[in-house]
Amino acid sequence: MKIIAIEEHVLPDDVQHAWNTIPGADDGTLGLNPGILGNRLADLGEQRLALMDETGVDVQVLSLTTPGLNNLGDHAVDLARRVNDLLAETVASKPSRFQALAVLPSASPDTAAQELERCVMELGCKGAILYGRVGEKNLDHAIFEPTFVCAARLGVPLLIHPQIPQMSVRNAYYAGFSAPIDLALSTFGLGWHFEAGIQFVRVVMAGVFDRYPNLQMILGHWGEMVIFYLERLAMLDRVSGLQRPFVEYVRNNLYLTASGMFSPAYLQQAVTAVGPARILFSTDYPYQYRPGGDARRFVEDLTLDSTDKAKLAHENWERLTRNPGSEPGAILSGA
Repeated sequence: MKIIAIEEHVLPDDVQHAWNTIPGADDGTLGLNPGILGNRLADLGEQRLALMDETGVDVQVLSLTTPGLNNLGDHAVDLARRVNDLLAETVASKPSRFQALAVLPSASPDTAAQELERCVMELGCKGAILYGRVGEKNLDHAIFEPTFVCAARLGVPLLIHPQIPQMSVRNAYYAGFSAPIDLALSTFGLGWHFEAGIQFVRVVMAGVFDRYPNLQMILGHWGEMVIFYLERLAMLDRVSGLQRPFVEYVRNNLYLTASGMFSPAYLQQAVTAVGPARILFSTDYPYQYRPGGDARRFVEDLTLDSTDKAKLAHENWERLTRNPGSEPGAILSGA
């Protein structure tokens, strides 16, 4: 069975250099990519392909790792084009093994939408990756509206990737231990996942899906806490004033992916929340990479029937990204 992993990360040297040299670019997470992780993030060739083969992944959907370009201001515009061109070249070199999600200069709203359109229509990207806030502007802020308009019009998904919480939040909830513990707790330990989940909830509550009913978003790590608290989130219907109940936005506008958390129990919770047609596979490479055929073994050992296994492994992603811009040079009718 073909396995497509849709949240697999890269870190080109140009981005690493920008993070290390542009004031304000380091949000505190640059130290999370040391040694072998950094080497694997930078590699777009044989080493990456060999580890894909070893773990059982046929296709990686490549995307820039967090924090993306959100902290780079105007520097992000040119850098986004260069990163996306590099991803497109990588896909073109191995089209049967790689796909890509575009990175956007989200601090520049109109330019971000233009870059999304270029990447989908000219480069063949399958959608885009977002990183939540730009500074203190959450994902429901007006600066993201052009991106939402463009994604809905093109029919491509937006993956909300975790970003470290704001410093005030980190100081209030995740600090007071040692520096390594504080960083871990505010990122992969817990902070990342509350942050990404809150960004999706804010998008719902701001009426984004009422304005763009066909817009599709993806949350990693089996829903970044959201699906585990649906019963409580549904109570927002008392005050939201939205056109539909909260749960309907989850079931109609959200896809969930594993991000390397190979838990049958979490998978079942995801299926219960959104149905088998809205779950996607991913390994969160290289952060969650484990040797021993881990990815393929997880899929093969699941108690899902063969139809639902195929949906998880590749069919749901292929259906989600079957859009007019999914091939380089495609032309959007009426654009």
